[in-house]
This record gives sequence, C-alpha cells and structure tokens, in this order.
Amino acid sequence: QVRVVESGGGLVQAGGSLRLSCAASGSSVGINVMGWYRQAPGKQRELVGTIGSGGSTIYADSVKGRFTISRDNAKNTVSLQMNRLQPEDTGVYYCNANYRGRWYWGQGTQVTVSS
Repeated sequence: QVRVVESGGGLVQAGGSLRLSCAASGSSVGINVMGWYRQAPGKQRELVGTIGSGGSTIYADSVKGRFTISRDNAKNTVSLQMNRLQPEDTGVYYCNANYRGRWYWGQGTQVTVSS
C-alpha cells in the first residue's frame, strides 16, 4: 500500500510561480512513474506531466516550457515547479505514483491563479 500526499498549493497572481510537492510513503520501494494531473472546475482531470524512475519526463503541451517536474528517488518525492502561471492553470492538482502496476492517488491540492 502506498500513501500519496500533495502540498504547496495556494493563490497566486497571473505570471507568478508556485511549487508543489508530493511524497509517497508506505510500501514505496520500487515506485515507477510518478505524475501530476489537474482538474479545473467543470472539466475532466488532465495530465500535467510525468517522470519515470530514471528521470525521463513527459509534459502536456499546455505547460511545456513553464512547468518542470523533478524527483528524488531516495525520498520518494516529486515536485512540480510552475512558472508564468495563468488563470487557465487554476484547478486541483493531483499527484499519483505507480507501484507494482497499480496507481495510487493523493487527495489533491488547490491552485488558484488570479488575473
């Protein structure tokens, strides 16, 4: 069993930055991919980006060049650095982790970008 907990959300003005963190605990040795998703009000959850255990990353086109995912395998943590935030980045951001073929999700953290 893996427990995933996000932190670092908040309110920021357009053009600003936020850094989200996510920690996976429990039976966490051997976690494979970790990722970030977001869900805006009234919309479906969408991929923000993922990072493999070797550090390879994938980003949604909408965040490329603005967001950066990094990872500390020793601590089973993943971070999402968000720069040049826009109102359309507003939503609940979720972290997930893949362990032995199963995905584990956090409860989410709210990010609100004001115009």
